[in-house]
Amino acid sequence: MTRTVPGRTDHVVVVGAGLSGLSATLHLLGAGRRVTVVERDALPGGRAGRLTRAGYRMDTGPTVLTMPHLADEAFAAVGDSLAARVELIELRPAYRACFADGSALDVHTDGPAMEAEVERFAGAAEAAGYRRLRRWLEQVYRAQMRRFIDRNFDSPFELLTWDLARLAALGGFGRLEPAIGRHLRDERLRRVFSFQALYAGVPPRRALAAYAVIAYMDTVAGVYFPRGGMHALPQAMADAAAAAGAEFRHGQEVARLERHGSRVRAVVTADGDRIPCDAVVLTPDLPVAYRLLGRTPNRPARLTHAPSAVVLHAGTDRTWPQLAHHTLSFGARWHGTFDELTRAGSLMSDPSLLITRPTTTDPDLAPPGRHLHYVLAPCPNTDIGPGAADWHDLAPRYRDRILTELERRGLTGLGAAIEEECLVTPADWQAQGHAAGTPFSAAHTFRQTGPFRPRNLVRGTDNAVLAGCGTTPGVGVPTVLLSGKLAAARITGGRAAAPRPRTGRPATEGIPS
Repeated sequence: MTRTVPGRTDHVVVVGAGLSGLSATLHLLGAGRRVTVVERDALPGGRAGRLTRAGYRMDTGPTVLTMPHLADEAFAAVGDSLAARVELIELRPAYRACFADGSALDVHTDGPAMEAEVERFAGAAEAAGYRRLRRWLEQVYRAQMRRFIDRNFDSPFELLTWDLARLAALGGFGRLEPAIGRHLRDERLRRVFSFQALYAGVPPRRALAAYAVIAYMDTVAGVYFPRGGMHALPQAMADAAAAAGAEFRHGQEVARLERHGSRVRAVVTADGDRIPCDAVVLTPDLPVAYRLLGRTPNRPARLTHAPSAVVLHAGTDRTWPQLAHHTLSFGARWHGTFDELTRAGSLMSDPSLLITRPTTTDPDLAPPGRHLHYVLAPCPNTDIGPGAADWHDLAPRYRDRILTELERRGLTGLGAAIEEECLVTPADWQAQGHAAGTPFSAAHTFRQTGPFRPRNLVRGTDNAVLAGCGTTPGVGVPTVLLSGKLAAARITGGRAAAPRPRTGRPATEGIPS
């Protein structure tokens, strides 16, 4: 039987109103708990925050939304629905991939459309390989989702199921790059279906093939964008939670936990407010959560962290027609780039970049006639690369390098077109409490995956549960939403109250099942 929080759990304090905290809040409310949410910022969202400058509304966190039905599960817990509160727009194409040889590929999540695009791009043989790859991705997803991802683990022995044998038979414990290569010969296409390993913090040739599940989410299940920006999702979740009875305390930072023996009795804010509780859900990054708990669990080896990212948010007076909503701009190097990011600790010499232009889909995010561009450049974390202090001088130089490279790749006049900007570096991530200066937390190496990842229950504290990307299941919007659900299940025992009647339009409208 899965371990749960013992004793009374009537009133739960959730520390942090990010996606994991909001997911936990909705699931707890649906199970009949009273919930108080304490958030240091003025708005909900956590990493999925909002920055407004001169009429530009910039999302400060993730830009890619997949698997929205996982968010809908949280809304459904309180009788609400995602469709009633957020207008989701499916992106077509999901991405545009641009390569150093001048070729470009539109990545569609619709099977026939993508098959036709692959045939145009690389020929009939590769289109047939894509069909086989798509079937394999679907099988890998089905083998993992409910048994290994949407699951609390108390022991590695819980992995020993028929689904584990099925995943092994699919080659899930081999390496990702060769697994993709069994279906596709074109090296450019292989990149499109393996770059997602960077989210997990492991190069494709070292990542487990099981992480193809991320490629499934990105290239098969559908990519969406909420009207109003990505921040519209956490704002809607907070609104639904407040309507269901949650109390929100914004602008309050938690200073300490008041304990009695092995239980947390109250959460104390920096302002001295004391909030009694029966249980607590901690969503800050692991070092902050462990500091509040007063101990760091022992592990056989030190945690290793995923690469970080430099993000340039740019409001511009023009745009470039070759850009889609999401554009992957690949450099000529590939394996060398991953070596720089994960081993050498150096900045990419031939960068592969993600460029997001949300005003493609929602022009109202910028003033009339203006555009928003986000440029994400992966970089080493501060454990192996430049330290936080080094970025003070490095940041403006690296910003200029990125702009120069993008102009060389066809975005002529980008630098001169910028009216408003915000540059975020590993120093900023570290100042926000993210270990090793990375928003992507602990890397998904084998020793940090599934039951080997930091647990959401911490030995020595009976009624505290962790949520967020540092604990199970891991990094990414879908898995962070699941982490909140799993944290709530540790408190409720998975025994929810009867679902409340839904409101608004059907939750499945425009959402894949």
